[in-house]
Amino acid sequence: MLIGNLTRDPELRYTPAGMAVVSFGLATNRVWVTKQGERKEDAQFHRIVAWNKLAELCSQLLSKGRRVYVDGRIQYRDFMDQENNKKQIAEIIIDDMIILDNKGNGGDHENNVSGDLGGGEAELPIVTEGKDTPIEDIIIPDDLGEIPVTEPVEDKKADEMPF
Repeated sequence: MLIGNLTRDPELRYTPAGMAVVSFGLATNRVWVTKQGERKEDAQFHRIVAWNKLAELCSQLLSKGRRVYVDGRIQYRDFMDQENNKKQIAEIIIDDMIILDNKGNGGDHENNVSGDLGGGEAELPIVTEGKDTPIEDIIIPDDLGEIPVTEPVEDKKADEMPF
């Protein structure tokens, strides 16, 4: 599970067999305060890959800067570079994606459905792809409101954690 912002627009391709595959970059950020009270930040960058209908939906709905939640598995892949050196790359192969912001792709959404969100709470859109799970319609509310951001607390011991 990762929550972050897209670092580039999704790149949609098709395999020779006609399967859709999309890849995009995702940046995750971590903020903490040291014992001396100094605020620290760290960013990690991930290569995200989705297949089939989820790939097509990611290509249509996502763009650079969008904030998303993705869920999947890590996969390591070996390849040969231009100098014939063996390299390894880590990718996150996703099967779930939730859009967390209300930004649009150029302001025009054919697939968006707006409605009464009732009580200020919005149900976030979930896109799932699995063997037994069909892709559901995606509903992106016009206004999700403020999403609270919590900062991790440094130096908590395992026995002090709430879980």
